[in-house]
Amino acid sequence: MTQQAAYPAPVPSHLVEAYRSIVTPHISDNLERLPGSVGLAPLNKAKLVGTAVTVHTRHGDNLMIHQALDNARPGDVIVVDGGGDVSQALVGEIMMRKAIKRGIVGFVIFGAVRDVAAFRASDFPCYTLGVTHKGPYKNGPGNINVPVVIGGMVVNPGDLIVGDEDGLIAISPELAISLLPAIRTVEEKEAAIMAEIEASSDGARSLKQVY
Repeated sequence: MTQQAAYPAPVPSHLVEAYRSIVTPHISDNLERLPGSVGLAPLNKAKLVGTAVTVHTRHGDNLMIHQALDNARPGDVIVVDGGGDVSQALVGEIMMRKAIKRGIVGFVIFGAVRDVAAFRASDFPCYTLGVTHKGPYKNGPGNINVPVVIGGMVVNPGDLIVGDEDGLIAISPELAISLLPAIRTVEEKEAAIMAEIEASSDGARSLKQVY
């Protein structure tokens, strides 16, 4: 069965810009240590911030990813639940180039990718569970814009996706707005702590006061 739900409203641009400079640990610290995704690694150092367009597909099949690419909008992140299967790549350089042309801002693949050198040489964010040279099927079925699970993290269509070298977090735009004051407080606190460490003779500081 194939299902394509309505595309979610984009995360407001001012919220995307606000989170572009926020690191994922500062978000996580204000989510009571709730789990983000586990096991996915970035292929380069590009920051990822955008609106989740979710895809659920069977193992090793990327038909619905192509369909999502055809309909996604600038600022969207293609988030793919491939069941954690890494035996066949779901995306590669050609799909990356198509995504860039369409203004899509990144891939999150709970599965495998290929053409890793092209991703690493680009500034297009891609998070993946694994790598393989083997290509995908294109038979379906699959679903677009349904809740998916990515490395233990639930992602809903329209969530704000934030990714950096420390990992990935998906949160609703409403929660993202409410977290901002607390995140700014954490940023100020940590900046003060690091300044104190630098100013001290031996860098002494109680870790209990940091974490």
